[in-house]
Amino acid sequence: MMKDMIALQLLPCVLFLTVLLAMSATSHAAALRLDLTHVDSGRGFTKGELLRRMAARSRARIDSRWSPPGRGANAHAVTAPVARGTVGKEDFNSEYLIHFSIGTPRPQRVALTLDTGSDLVWTQCFCQVCFPQPFPELDTSASGTARGVSCFDPLCAQGSFSLSGCAVGDNSCMYTDSYGDNSVTTGKLYEDTFTFQQAPNGKAAVVPNLRFGCGMFNTGIFGSNESGIAGFGRGALSLPSQLKVGKFSHCFTTIVESRPSPAFLGTPDNLQAQATGRLQSTPLVRNPESNHYYLSLKGITVGKTRLPFDASAFALKGDGSGGTIIDSGSALTSVPEAVYRSLVEAFESQVPLPVNKNNTDEHEGLLCFTASPKKKEIAMPKLILHLEGADWDLPRENYVLYTEEDGLCVVIGSAGEDNRSLIGNFQQQNTHIVYDLEHNMLVFVPARCDKL
Repeated sequence: MMKDMIALQLLPCVLFLTVLLAMSATSHAAALRLDLTHVDSGRGFTKGELLRRMAARSRARIDSRWSPPGRGANAHAVTAPVARGTVGKEDFNSEYLIHFSIGTPRPQRVALTLDTGSDLVWTQCFCQVCFPQPFPELDTSASGTARGVSCFDPLCAQGSFSLSGCAVGDNSCMYTDSYGDNSVTTGKLYEDTFTFQQAPNGKAAVVPNLRFGCGMFNTGIFGSNESGIAGFGRGALSLPSQLKVGKFSHCFTTIVESRPSPAFLGTPDNLQAQATGRLQSTPLVRNPESNHYYLSLKGITVGKTRLPFDASAFALKGDGSGGTIIDSGSALTSVPEAVYRSLVEAFESQVPLPVNKNNTDEHEGLLCFTASPKKKEIAMPKLILHLEGADWDLPRENYVLYTEEDGLCVVIGSAGEDNRSLIGNFQQQNTHIVYDLEHNMLVFVPARCDKL
């Protein structure tokens, strides 16, 4: 009886400690704030040059990235890294880099492409065949906490690699991962401590025992300002999965202003902080053939015109084709060719300016209107993406860009023969985008991203 009484007296304390520990875990996840840098940040490009670069990257990404469902050993892993140094067909792919460090006692810098379409986190190590990077490759021998992952570890066999197995001699996990643009990384799976330097307070969050790939043979289309890829997909090896956060988010600042963009692993509780509009949500749609995050797009409105396409034009097909992807790594939103032609007609009929036909090829087919500086603020038709349960009313600056060379350009492109639609990061500027994986929802709210 006495023991029961003591137990009952202690019960409130136990419950309090349980809640306190849960709150501590939640606040730790919420506190993990990182800075992203846009690939063209601080490089002195004019708005016209930025527009050309974004258009070229997006067009080439569509041409090279999307593999038909089922093609290749790892057809679902269909993204690859970041920017090139020159404009053109080789100047494309992902737009944002995430920066942190690996190892102890002296953490070593990595700069990885933020990729919501793949799982593996990897950086270059023990280079046999590698691409140039702006700082030394990772040296695991210099870390006191690095250890190789055994090939008998379940994640070696179940990590969604194109190929994995045992290394001769030490039974470490060897892997090969391939991407839709035919880029390939091969290396060994390691575990070490990650250090995230949180901005703006500068405090470090140190997380031990995270898995990552040491890429030894890396070929394909990679940029000179990255060292690998940070997968933010749904798989067990992605960064959000390993950190056991049920949410992650990003808030891209205005691209032409070259300011850092915040990303959160474990989203702040107050999503209304720095909000400038209404918070909305829409379901995430699963595609068994892809790691990407799909949405249910029902239609598009331009000004007074609802485009004559119903939800079937944007729907995910049974074979994994079609659908609408929200993508951190593509600059421009793109829609199937027939939808794009209708969108162009709607803008042309409602904008009282002549079409600039001189720069069509340079902008990969983007629609631009001839406009003097005095007319750059002329009213443009609204653009609304009708999602399941939400209407994404894009602010003007998220789909219109004025340059002196080109006039007023509608920053939306055609997907050509591809029947997928894609919502790019230009359209996501100054919007806090939350991937709520616990509830399988995408939450978004207009925000002052530079104030978060």
